[in-house]
Amino acid sequence: MPHAVPRYQAIEQALRQRIRDLAPHAPVTSESQLAIEFGVSRMTARGAVTRLVNAGLVYRESGRGAFVAPPQPNRRADSLVRFTEQMRREGKAATSRLISTKTRAATASENAELRPGRNGVIEVRRVRLADGTPIAVETAVFTAALSALLKADLTASMHAALVRLGRVPSSGRATVTADCATSDDANLLQVPLASPVLVERRLIDDQHGHPLERTESRYAGNRYGLDVLFDVDQS
Repeated sequence: MPHAVPRYQAIEQALRQRIRDLAPHAPVTSESQLAIEFGVSRMTARGAVTRLVNAGLVYRESGRGAFVAPPQPNRRADSLVRFTEQMRREGKAATSRLISTKTRAATASENAELRPGRNGVIEVRRVRLADGTPIAVETAVFTAALSALLKADLTASMHAALVRLGRVPSSGRATVTADCATSDDANLLQVPLASPVLVERRLIDDQHGHPLERTESRYAGNRYGLDVLFDVDQS
């Protein structure tokens, strides 16, 4: 039985729908208005807006409120912004082409990170495209307890499918490395063999802090980038 979506998540989803039709720098519904509309505390409403700020979709101005963020050319490296959402911000249509799905035994590292138990894992491989141009080859691994995911439309948003199953991707950690395109990358991404690719490996937790997804995305190096924010060490 799917879990109820937390109130802050319901507010966040509603705001995501609203800001899709708003121009950059347009005001977002205030936290006090959201609290009244959804019957929650202002702290809960603020938490929903903060998630959108962290995703790069909204920015705050002291004393004025929150506003729709302008499109960003690259994704922030510390953000879990979905590929579909990022492409929308860039004015591009995000689609996916399903390569394969399967149920299999977990590897040692998958056992350690996802803790799937004896039922193993399911693996979903897709090509992510922007305006029809292949951007990344994505291999996502979940515990076999989420086998219902295989009945969803995996050419659409996997995030939305997970939410419908009561598992909300909420936080995670990632490593980013450089590599050369394999023959598989070259074929699926339509790039030269051994050309640069950006490899991002993520482990994502759900709204309860439980391991949810282990994903490797291999991006065509000349079509994708990550922005990094940092403080300068004054020592």
